[in-house]
Amino acid sequence: MRQPQVGEPPALAVEQRLHPELLSEAPQLADTGSGSFPRLAATRRIVPMRAMLLEAVRQPLREADVARPVPGVGEVLLRVKACGVCRTDLHVADGELPDAKLPLILGHEIVGVVEETGPSAARFRPGERVGVPWLGRTCGDCRHCRSGRENLCEGARFTGYHLDGGYAEYALADERFCFPLPEAFDDLHAAPLLCAGLIGYRSLVAAGDAERLGLYGFGAAAHIVAQVARHQGRKVFAFTRPGDAEGQRFAVELGAAWAGPSDSAPPEELDAAILFAPVGALVPAALRVVARGGTVVCAGIHMSEIPAMPYDILWGERVLRSVANLTRRDGEEFLRLAPAAGVRTEVQPYPLVDADRALADLRRGAVRGAAVLVP
Repeated sequence: MRQPQVGEPPALAVEQRLHPELLSEAPQLADTGSGSFPRLAATRRIVPMRAMLLEAVRQPLREADVARPVPGVGEVLLRVKACGVCRTDLHVADGELPDAKLPLILGHEIVGVVEETGPSAARFRPGERVGVPWLGRTCGDCRHCRSGRENLCEGARFTGYHLDGGYAEYALADERFCFPLPEAFDDLHAAPLLCAGLIGYRSLVAAGDAERLGLYGFGAAAHIVAQVARHQGRKVFAFTRPGDAEGQRFAVELGAAWAGPSDSAPPEELDAAILFAPVGALVPAALRVVARGGTVVCAGIHMSEIPAMPYDILWGERVLRSVANLTRRDGEEFLRLAPAAGVRTEVQPYPLVDADRALADLRRGAVRGAAVLVP
């Protein structure tokens, strides 16, 4: 490492250890509030942090030293304790969700401790543990935001997509969109609650009061929803990839009345089904096993093309709907419910530097429960 010369500002010695291509834009980005990194205050010493960078879609992440961000108005700087790995991260990394900020730090299931607060940030104090979800901020003024549907805000910005996320040692967040976390969950086991749990809960609500509930794709979200549904007295039927005997055993361990391949019919007609697997062909499959008046909920942010299907499998007042993102109210309700329902998250930890391996394991269905990165 180059040593600082006599009379050279100390900050420059740190800059030499950082990637110059990442630092070159710092003065322009310092006060934009855009969520781009690095957000630097011109008068502050540059402090490095480790991060896994997505520099181009469909490319491996790169481990790098980048400038630790500085909290702006209403923001908190968090020291990341754990960050869940979500299928949405795969959709972003694969370019299936357009217009991601690049370079980008993925990750939107962040458990962190407040390290520093920005101007006017007063909701949390340094040392407090908080969770950061997918919904990073909204405009607060559109008709959706004003009617309790901030999840549909067209000006919303999402963590790990438009805003840098938690595949790093530190992360910034708007304090208004952070959640206090239940003490019943340690850092590692709290991380999956922040997306798998939240979107699973919103999907469960969308499914109505279905007594017989089908879950397609038994991964991070389904393994949490199954426990909540059982707590509510529902009967759970789990569908996995054909041949995934381990996934089927896992579902039964968590209280499923039946578990089988997604190309088979359950032993009973369903009142509702939630599709967590992003496979369009599952839509007609689920409609065929849902009773008249039942609901099929598509829970993912991305799905492969839905094939043509006959109208008669939708007829009979069956409902096909999607869910989009989450609201802060969803988060508050679910984070109260999870400990009361005795939810136990199954996690598979990975070091931060193994983020690519975690994503690859998730892609091939080799994760039992949820993958979580630990800096």
